[in-house]
Amino acid sequence: MKYLQTSGLLIFVTGFGIFLGSFFLGRFQLTGEHISTTLSANEANALSPYLGDLLDRRQKSNFELIADLDLAFKTANQQVLGEYKITTEDLEIVVETFGNEFPISFSQDVVNRAFPGEDKSHSSKRQALYDYGGWLEGREYHDSQALMTDLRVVAQSYAEYGLINQHGFDQYRIKDLKYELARIASQGPVVNYPVWFLILTYGLCILGALLYLLPTIKTKGPPGIKNDNIHFSAMKNRGWLGIITGSFLILFYIFLYFYPEYMTNWISMVDPVSYIIKGSPAGRFFLYGFIYTLTILVMGVRMLINYRHSNYQIARTISVMFFQTTFAFLIPEILLRLNKPYFDFKNIWPLDYDFFFENELSTLISSGSLGIFMLGWGIALIIIAVPVMVYFFGKRWYCSWVCGCGGLAETLGDPYRQLSNKSLKAWKVERWMVHGVLVFAVLMTAGVLYTYWTGSSQILGLNTYTVRATYGAWIGAGFAGVVGTGFYPLMGNRVWCRFGCPLAAYLGLIQRFKSRFRITTNGGQCISCGNCSTYCEMGIDVRWYAQRGQNIVRSSCVGCGVCSAVCPRGVLNLENAAEKTRFNKPELIGNDSFKTNKIEEK
Repeated sequence: MKYLQTSGLLIFVTGFGIFLGSFFLGRFQLTGEHISTTLSANEANALSPYLGDLLDRRQKSNFELIADLDLAFKTANQQVLGEYKITTEDLEIVVETFGNEFPISFSQDVVNRAFPGEDKSHSSKRQALYDYGGWLEGREYHDSQALMTDLRVVAQSYAEYGLINQHGFDQYRIKDLKYELARIASQGPVVNYPVWFLILTYGLCILGALLYLLPTIKTKGPPGIKNDNIHFSAMKNRGWLGIITGSFLILFYIFLYFYPEYMTNWISMVDPVSYIIKGSPAGRFFLYGFIYTLTILVMGVRMLINYRHSNYQIARTISVMFFQTTFAFLIPEILLRLNKPYFDFKNIWPLDYDFFFENELSTLISSGSLGIFMLGWGIALIIIAVPVMVYFFGKRWYCSWVCGCGGLAETLGDPYRQLSNKSLKAWKVERWMVHGVLVFAVLMTAGVLYTYWTGSSQILGLNTYTVRATYGAWIGAGFAGVVGTGFYPLMGNRVWCRFGCPLAAYLGLIQRFKSRFRITTNGGQCISCGNCSTYCEMGIDVRWYAQRGQNIVRSSCVGCGVCSAVCPRGVLNLENAAEKTRFNKPELIGNDSFKTNKIEEK
């Protein structure tokens, strides 16, 4: 058995080493054909003069290619600013058109006189003042200085939100184009032999992990969870292995969300799988879904081995493996193959924060009856399924049995659950943060729907597009991905669920005040071993409740049941009972004064 585990570890390390090495293994050569097929005609005309000798030059790494592309996009945008920017001189022309007859009432007719004719630059500036200066129409000015101040505001708004979007390359388009051009220009062994690299990386990693895990059925002795020196482990107690693991996860998420153009080899490697499932090349999120699903499946095997003494743990582990594989990965990709909208039927707003974005709504509404069903399904989950299911089963029905974030936390993150902070200070921070994110998500969605219905993106001086971009970058990508998963080996496996998930906050509010679910305790049997608190991934000091015989009804509890599984005395039990019993505090055994008070009351 020891030999098998050692062999498995070596095989896994070999496969993972090849995977890391493949990141740098390749060459890149961008051609004129790549430009014409990837960019629109106007974009190609705007960018081509600044590509210089980049075309047809073979480059050793995508870092070199991306640096050259960045310079080309920057130069092209600078040219756009120079040609189309509304300058101070332009604004002075507008002011002079009014003459010296103040006070005056602003009129768009003056803009026509200031920028006459069909000159490309003039028509662009005239249209910009129409679009961004409509609020000036009819406003009365008593001097030229006040008029100039407002015109500068219009020019600044145009420069920030419209100029580059209309005539150049905005940051989102640049990001997409850098990825697409790096992908199409990629050459080398990974691109030429993706199946072989798929076997040498994912295949070896899966084989090695299973060879390492399966013998533990016998080497770990009888079923049951033990501490197994977790507080002395370099991997499980913030040691050097844990820090290296966390650093890799953080870097992976940073590249995935913010710099996918550097991951082209890894994405090309899963093209064969993508063609089989959805009939088209892989993208960065297909790569992510593929790795995510494989991780839950392989680490799910570890969970089944470690918790084989608990039918509850076996059932919920199989559940998260099933929902991730079918609902989160296979079904959405197959829908794309059928030319239907990408849709994860188990994802719920506000965790699925872009569900009400106008592009999502438009896609669903324009997709016929299936799209309308998807829209109705998503809304029904929010307003019907969540409160009903939480009332009967607590938030565990989703957080521990269905959710992909929870599935990864319960499988990949299981070795780190003891690292969650159990202090009162952490609990106070958790309450403010998680409910703050929920409020942020609600306000952002309200702004998104306001823009969808009215066409206006301005509310009380805030731009709804800026708000949603901020949420997506800092919460959707930064918190949920980079911190939420990368910090497993540093802060425990439920950092996102505890401190950031808005859906967990929504579920928790219902669980706390309107649910039959709670964990009952038998204080008389508790021996204060501390296993329950040690293994609570949500930072709850379960032992404190168990010693007092108090029911646990905390809104943060996800009902994973591990506290009950590791208890050697059967003190803890997950129950769904009538609401009136949820907050009852049983008599403390041996508390004579408590009993005396009860007798006197009778």
